[in-house]
Parts: sequence; C-alpha cells; structure tokens
Amino acid sequence: MGETIQSVERAAAILRLLASGPRQLGVAELARALGLPKGTLHGILRTLVRVGFVEQDQETGKYRLGATLLHLGSSYLDVNELRARSINWADALAGRSRESAWIGTLHEGHVLVIHHVFRPDNSMQTLQVGTYLPTHASALGKVLLAYDPYDEPPGPLEPYTKNTLADPAALERELDLVRSRGWAAEMEELTEGEVAIAAPIKDPRGLVVGAIGIRGAVERLAPGGELHMEYVSYVRDAARAITRDLAR
Repeated sequence: MGETIQSVERAAAILRLLASGPRQLGVAELARALGLPKGTLHGILRTLVRVGFVEQDQETGKYRLGATLLHLGSSYLDVNELRARSINWADALAGRSRESAWIGTLHEGHVLVIHHVFRPDNSMQTLQVGTYLPTHASALGKVLLAYDPYDEPPGPLEPYTKNTLADPAALERELDLVRSRGWAAEMEELTEGEVAIAAPIKDPRGLVVGAIGIRGAVERLAPGGELHMEYVSYVRDAARAITRDLAR
C-alpha cells in the first residue's frame, strides 16, 4: 500500500462519527472524539458542507450527514433487491392478516408500489405493482415521508376524500405521530371505505428504504372507526423481519 492522504482520512473519520448515531455533533465534540485541532476540523467541515456530504444546523451550529452523502450511500440497495428480500415476508403478512399486502418506496415524490400480494380470498383484484400512490394520502407514503433522510416536502396535497390530510400543518402533525409510534395509518384518506396500515423497512445503517403494509375494508380493519391493533402488530412484525433480513 502506498502513502495515504491525511486530509481524506480525517474527512472519512468525521463522516463515520456523524454516521454512528442520530444526534448532531458540534466542533468541540468532534475535536474531542477525533483528537484534532478545531482549526483543522473547521477547514474539513467547510469542504464537506460545500460538496453536500455534511449539513450544518443554522440554529445550533452543529453538523449532521448531508443529503448528497445519504443519496450516494443508499444507491446500493436497489428496488429489485428490496423486493427480492421482502417478497416472502409480504406473502406471510397477507396470509396472516387475510388482507392484501403492499411494499413501496419513494420515487420522484410518489410511492412506487414494488410488490403487491392479493388478499387470500376469491374476490376480483387488480395487480398494482408499478403504480404510484400519493405520499400524503397513503399509509405507505406517510411512513416514507416521516423517515425520508432527504426531508423533501411532498407534492401538492390533493384531496382524494373528505378525510385526506390536505393541510400541510395537519400532515406534519401526522408525520410526527408516525415517527413517535413507528407506524402509519390511513383511514379512508385515499379511497372511501378502505383503511391501510404501514411500517418502515430499514437498511443495515438504520435508514428507511421502503415500507410494507396492508390494505382492506374499513369494516374489517377498523370497525367503528378504531383500528384493530392486532393488524398493526402483524405489519410491524413483517417490517422488523425484513429489516433483520437486510442486515444479514
């Protein structure tokens, strides 16, 4: 091995440290952890910010990983791999819940459906793989918006039913709720008479790369307007299983 470039090694050490936990770090914290002078750190951080690998919070002055780096890092897990690693768990979820199971990812501001398992009965159903769902009006979309590492705002909040969250403030409150409880619900917000539940699928670094959920009639999933929590547990179990599988 030839000589290495010290500034590149130091930049890599900063990125690894910022990636090691969810909280933001200030210059003093980084300097203590890495044993580097603050002046040296400032120069490297300015460069990392300029190329988009690091972002600085304007209020606290602390640093976190930037969207450019997150985008580069997530490119290795493509849609085909996610679908292949999730398909068995989606089949099991449909069998357990007796409802249709869906897997989606964010794509150009919408939810791209990458896998769809029919409800296990003899009813007439249409395969939805390759179709798009609105992020703000679907359980899958709410999960993906809530955990989007790029923090991109949703598109126009078109009302699909009287229950659709078409107000930005109301949607943000809903996304806060999704983050706090770890799953999303959609109560007749996309289609009248239908309810959906979804939970996040994470890659080995803890980034959300997709969502899995079920969809069914309101009288089955939420009779009287209240979700049956057993269905929530089915969905969360499936999401955790896929997450564990991706970590192997």
